[in-house]
Amino acid sequence: MAHAEQIVDTSVTTRRLGGRKARRDARANKDVNQAVRPGMKGGTYRPLSDHDMDQIHQTVLRVLEHVGVGDPIPELREKALEKGCWMDDDNRLHFPAALVEDVIAGACRDAVLYGRDPKYDCDLKGADVFYSPGAEAVTTLDFETGEYRPSTLVDYYDFSRLVDKLEHVHMMSRVIVATDIANDWYLMDANLTYAQLAGTMKHNALGFANGENLERCIPMLDMIAGGEGKFAKRPFASAFGCPIVSPLTYGEDNCTTLVSGIKLNAPVDAVIAPQAGATAPAPLAGTLVQVTAETLASLLMVNIIKPSHPVIFGAWPFVSDMRTGAFSGGGGEQALLGAAAGQLGLYYDLPTSTGAGMSDSNSLDIQMGFEKGITSVLAALSGCNAVTEVAGMTATLMGCSFESMVIDNEMLAMIQRAVRGIEVTEETLSFDVIKEISTGPRHFLGHPQTLKFMETEFLYPEFSDRDPTSVWEEKGSVDMTVRAKEVTRNLLSSHYPEYIDPAVDAKIREHYPIRLSKEDMRAECGRW
Repeated sequence: MAHAEQIVDTSVTTRRLGGRKARRDARANKDVNQAVRPGMKGGTYRPLSDHDMDQIHQTVLRVLEHVGVGDPIPELREKALEKGCWMDDDNRLHFPAALVEDVIAGACRDAVLYGRDPKYDCDLKGADVFYSPGAEAVTTLDFETGEYRPSTLVDYYDFSRLVDKLEHVHMMSRVIVATDIANDWYLMDANLTYAQLAGTMKHNALGFANGENLERCIPMLDMIAGGEGKFAKRPFASAFGCPIVSPLTYGEDNCTTLVSGIKLNAPVDAVIAPQAGATAPAPLAGTLVQVTAETLASLLMVNIIKPSHPVIFGAWPFVSDMRTGAFSGGGGEQALLGAAAGQLGLYYDLPTSTGAGMSDSNSLDIQMGFEKGITSVLAALSGCNAVTEVAGMTATLMGCSFESMVIDNEMLAMIQRAVRGIEVTEETLSFDVIKEISTGPRHFLGHPQTLKFMETEFLYPEFSDRDPTSVWEEKGSVDMTVRAKEVTRNLLSSHYPEYIDPAVDAKIREHYPIRLSKEDMRAECGRW
């Protein structure tokens, strides 16, 4: 059912706007009404019934109270014991059901992910849907050779620049690991933070090896924001981490990352990723119980230390191929689990993230297309706020591809149109227009209503092929991957933004071991 705020403004003029070029120009103007926008409202797909979710929740409470979570960090253990939790002989922290319910009731209901430019702000609340590209692939599909190679810091900067230009990828995340500096985690964290902020004005989800590295990078964020303490007033970056080692054990380094992330004054994203059949039960319902318990354990950790600090409910239940035990991201089970995770986030009324678009294919082929499409659309339709891994990720999250990111941007626009749904009003039901046309000219092409709605009702792809076969053949029978490479090359050869003031950049380089050279950040480098 469409919500009232989704109904498009139909007050635009119905006269012809100067022909096809004018209509194209209007579509390029992001200030006018369009068929899709960031934050379309999902929640129409519900793989779980209300009774199912109640059963899962009651089992989660039993797990947290009677099984507990192992190896809590000292700061959590001390404060949790004061609130009635207890430790057992196996160093497991047990949470009373009443405390869990109280923390959920007092939790922050939305998480605003600010962009450095306010037009990129993403307010994760309710069933509003946004898209984030992915996280920490170790290889890049080389643009020229088509072969996988180790990812580099320069690749990361280029991916950030590309995300900056892709309309339907709403924020940036740590899509790859810079293997050329992977022998030093602080060097990695400082450089990827810098490269990300140099490449895009969108919100930046930052990963850190531990809390110490995060805190060492806060002065860099302040420099970019304009001075000490300025970043926290409008935090355009946030921290994510995987604070649970499944099953049901806290991981020290990522726990300290999330706890230190509180100091950013930004939401923290607790990403929890057990694998059904390996580190979680084989039945999908059992995996949902465990991932929900682990995600709530992360919410409890942050909110016991700082009550009501915004925490993103990052339940990312994964699947194992039981023939090999390996992670599999593209199957129907993964699509169901991702959607169910989003639905459970709505059940708790918490801001959410989950993984989708994690194709197992190594090439940009039909398998990759249908796996990305099915998993991504179900997660979005469920109303998950931040659907992640949906742009550029390949090879079961081991690789990332520039041209795939461009193709996925086109896919995400179509998914947003599906999420928006169909607005049913007296005007859109069109009785009078149907009556008029059926007894008159017998086609709707030139009718004022068609001209009025053609830009707001329909989404027009940027480079997907809709040519007749004969025209397609005359143009060289070019497939989508080739067209995407052309778009990618055009974007990356021309878009070298200067988002960090040169004086600030010099100061950052003076205080941090930045390995990304200025020469690599100019069009003259000839890389594209």
